Amino acid sequence: MSPPATWLIGHGDIAARVGERLRASGVPLHALSRGSRPTPPGLTLHPADLDQPDSLPAVSGRVLYTAPPAPGAESDPRMQAFLQAAGPIEVLVYLSTSGVYGDCGGDWVDEQRPPAPLTARAARRLDAESQLQAWAGQQGTRLAILRVPGIYGPGRLPLERLREGRPVLDPAQAPWSNRIHAEDLASACLLAMDRGEGLYNISDGTPSRMSDYFLACARHAGLAEPPLISWEQAQAQFSPQLLSFYRESRRLDISRARQELGFEPRYPTLEAGLAAC
Repeated sequence: MSPPATWLIGHGDIAARVGERLRASGVPLHALSRGSRPTPPGLTLHPADLDQPDSLPAVSGRVLYTAPPAPGAESDPRMQAFLQAAGPIEVLVYLSTSGVYGDCGGDWVDEQRPPAPLTARAARRLDAESQLQAWAGQQGTRLAILRVPGIYGPGRLPLERLREGRPVLDPAQAPWSNRIHAEDLASACLLAMDRGEGLYNISDGTPSRMSDYFLACARHAGLAEPPLISWEQAQAQFSPQLLSFYRESRRLDISRARQELGFEPRYPTLEAGLAAC
């Protein structure tokens, strides 16, 4: 019996990494994308636009959904359109954000923590989660939602910002933050497709101060460390979007992913992950 087809909804960096591993195992692989990136052998690309419901095929089998919600609202009409067009789906893995927890004052956060998003982008992700949970319950689909922090990896480092010498907040005043190497996130997606059900925090398991990330990237790239400024100065100089990240502090507990998925980061620290970039 041949394995069920796997669909990648969105074909960005993480989906491409997952797809590369699936192709190597001979799984029938399809991707839905409105982009025009090159299609590797073994993948069937279906041009479609989640903002145009009439263009969507009836996806079935196994699904990894990485497409972001459309900006500008606190709901996700793209998810609504996808679910209305979907066929029978056996398992669906959705990449959400740890931003749904909002500011936790630096506390350790597990999946039992009630969501309290502070930004519209996090509210959109929470809306998508709610849509999926209601739909999966009705359809009998096994659903795994991965709550993911900042992703880094080759081609995903803030090198341009560092080259420009833009300042960062003094680490003594910076919030706790979390991250995940792109290859580890791809591994988590595959594990969730095989055995996941419910909510999972996914990170490298080693939180640090947000500004430490920029300083470590500078050292890794051989660039000058950025100047440090106070919170008062940051509020006058940083963009509203960057400030929104600095206003949230939490440390992700990934015990459930470790116990239920068997997830163990290959790059459990920022230093190990940067060495692989």
